[in-house]
Amino acid sequence: MITPKKINAFTFLKLPSCWWSGVRCKEIDAENCTVTVKHKWFNQNPFKSMYFAVQAMAAELSTGALVMSYIQKSDARVSMLVANNKATFTKKATGRITFKCHDGLAIKEAIEKTVATGEGQTVWMTSQGVNEDGVQVSEFQFEWTVKRK
Repeated sequence: MITPKKINAFTFLKLPSCWWSGVRCKEIDAENCTVTVKHKWFNQNPFKSMYFAVQAMAAELSTGALVMSYIQKSDARVSMLVANNKATFTKKATGRITFKCHDGLAIKEAIEKTVATGEGQTVWMTSQGVNEDGVQVSEFQFEWTVKRK
């Protein structure tokens, strides 16, 4: 079973730039994943806000952790890859930013279909980043592709 502790250990070992930037998984369940990152000197841009790529890492992790979780639960060999992404930035990202994805059931369905049919599937998953005041600072959409190996 995938837990926030296991995801954070994974980022430390396999995605060190993500871990050193302060990206941490806080919660994951069947439908949702929450990832946070705090604006610091280390992850800022020249305009004293969080660098867009750090936001992208956190947002992608909130979607990708759900993909990994359902692949693990499927007990099948399934590959995963981001095919496309879109981002919208609406406010300077300062303080702690929380990214939430609520698309767990959509990726579950796609993985079940690819396991059953062997055909690749694509799913758009959305992660919204909000600051400590609850104001949205960014929104990311990732098109995940899954395919049985």
